[in-house]
Amino acid sequence: MAEVAMANGEPERKVMLAIDESEYSHYALIWVLDNLKESLTKSPLFIFMAQPPPKNYPFAASLGSARMYCSVSAVTAPDFVNSVKENNKKLALAFLEKAKEICASRGVNAEIITEEGDPKTAICNVVQKLNISMLVLGERGLGKIKRALLGSVSNYCVQYAKCPVLVVKKP
Repeated sequence: MAEVAMANGEPERKVMLAIDESEYSHYALIWVLDNLKESLTKSPLFIFMAQPPPKNYPFAASLGSARMYCSVSAVTAPDFVNSVKENNKKLALAFLEKAKEICASRGVNAEIITEEGDPKTAICNVVQKLNISMLVLGERGLGKIKRALLGSVSNYCVQYAKCPVLVVKKP
């Protein structure tokens, strides 16, 4: 069983909010600050954002009236893929810094974390690595069909995260 750090004789409760660029994540952040602020006085709020892994990008080259399509991958164009990774990291850090500023304006200390990978597994991995006590996510509002086809990050985390998960639904 995981060990729980003690602060002043009480177990330290680590809360992590996983965000993306959606309005649902922003709503979840504001909800956490409004409803869990007293719980966040003894330890920081961890704010996490996954960076999507690079994928193969189609590239079209014009050859007169013909077009040639080829896949750009880490093998064929490592500089391009590294550039995409770096831009994804910058974007994630910009969102995280904005969230951290919102927390600071409400008197909450926040630590930001980003990792590359599929959001579902990256969130669950960080929860386990940091021994998080509670994970908070915003619900994206996918319909039943989209959720079945695409999968839901919140559904996955409810099933596989090694802590209680709070899914904040925007009214």
